[in-house]
Amino acid sequence: MLGVVGILVSLALLMWLAYRGVSVIILAPVLAMLACLFQADDVPLLATYTQVFMESMGGFAIKFFPIFLLGAIFGKLMEDSGCARSIALAFRDRLGARHGIAAIVLACGLLEYGGVSAFVVAFAVYPLAAALFRELDIPKRLVGGTIALGAFTFSMTALPGTAQIHNLIPMPYFGTDAFAAPILGLAAAAGMFGGGVLWLNRRMRVARCAGEGYGSGHIKEPEAQNGPVPGFWVALLPIAVVIATNYLMTAHVIPAWDTGYLAKETYGEVSIDDVRGLWAMIAALLAANLAVAAIHYRSLARLNRSLTDGAMGSLLPTFNTASEVGYGATIASLAAFALVKNAVINISPGNPLISEMVAVNVLAGITGSASGGLSIALTALGDSYLEMARSAGIDPGLMHRIASMASGGFDTLPHNGAVITLLTICGLTHRQAYLDIAMVSLVIPFAVTALSVLTLSVVI
Repeated sequence: MLGVVGILVSLALLMWLAYRGVSVIILAPVLAMLACLFQADDVPLLATYTQVFMESMGGFAIKFFPIFLLGAIFGKLMEDSGCARSIALAFRDRLGARHGIAAIVLACGLLEYGGVSAFVVAFAVYPLAAALFRELDIPKRLVGGTIALGAFTFSMTALPGTAQIHNLIPMPYFGTDAFAAPILGLAAAAGMFGGGVLWLNRRMRVARCAGEGYGSGHIKEPEAQNGPVPGFWVALLPIAVVIATNYLMTAHVIPAWDTGYLAKETYGEVSIDDVRGLWAMIAALLAANLAVAAIHYRSLARLNRSLTDGAMGSLLPTFNTASEVGYGATIASLAAFALVKNAVINISPGNPLISEMVAVNVLAGITGSASGGLSIALTALGDSYLEMARSAGIDPGLMHRIASMASGGFDTLPHNGAVITLLTICGLTHRQAYLDIAMVSLVIPFAVTALSVLTLSVVI
């Protein structure tokens, strides 16, 4: 029992100290070793650190670093070339004042779906969102929730084919690809988008009835951006390249290859299902990077700056998430974790969908990270969930989609790094904007995921 207490203390400290701003790269190994000290059996700390924590951390970084690297570079190229701003302007202009909130949400969602990171989306779209809200006299405090809805929800976890890491992490655990469970994903995305827009529009109408407008005295008000941008369809082309290449590689190109060599020890003795989704996304992001560079860059020096900034920007997300994976693997290696694992699995015996939803949400909430919570849950329980799904006759694609959707629920608790960054970019405080951020990125996505799980449980 003392071992379980140690795990809970370690998790509580991870959540609290991350909220206080301590780096996860530092916290993860220290708190993993702290949990080891509580165990009844003698756990060798150095051996656990080098052979469990670092092995798992390094394994994740090796497997997913190309995605983080190419995704960060793509986001930077889209931002520096003006493509991101062009897409946001197009939605604003075409949907008009009546649908101002929906326009910003869709602009964020399209950029996010194409592989641009949430941080880049927030930086790129905020100036336009603030200008539009000021023009329409919508309270500025709703900007945070509007960007969060577009960048942290349906386009990040639910839409089949999204290039975000949250949709890619489940692939090797379930032998799936980025388009897993397309019908479920589309229905859930519609629920998240529709519910979020309804909430934000209702909040806007209530504010107007109370005489509240954009407000004054705000900080970090954006300066006007009047520079030239590419045309909408030209700006959209790199994102179309991501989607089309990913689909073609997944459905047609890779299946036609002779991949018998993967069974050799040199290549890890894996099957094509273990790597197909990852290979397809690497090819898709590489093709998109080449497309945006070829179309929008005429100066090698400018291109080199964007490539360098993007590459450097990929390092922190990679190692933050990898450290959380190392932490999860260390916790999972402890004897006391068997009690925690059994408790989670037995939340709904015979229904891995419910267990998976709860486990991923809880761990994402504790770590304040969607990708971190998802990685920890699947590192510890992925094999068990796959076995349970097969025994229950559940399509692994459904397990993939529910895991991805669940990661986008409790992750946006107040200590979440993306929430804190978004508020900083917008010049808002938790008190001003967190209620709306929580409703559209936590409450509604969790409700949609739970409803999806309950519906599947009845149907299957």
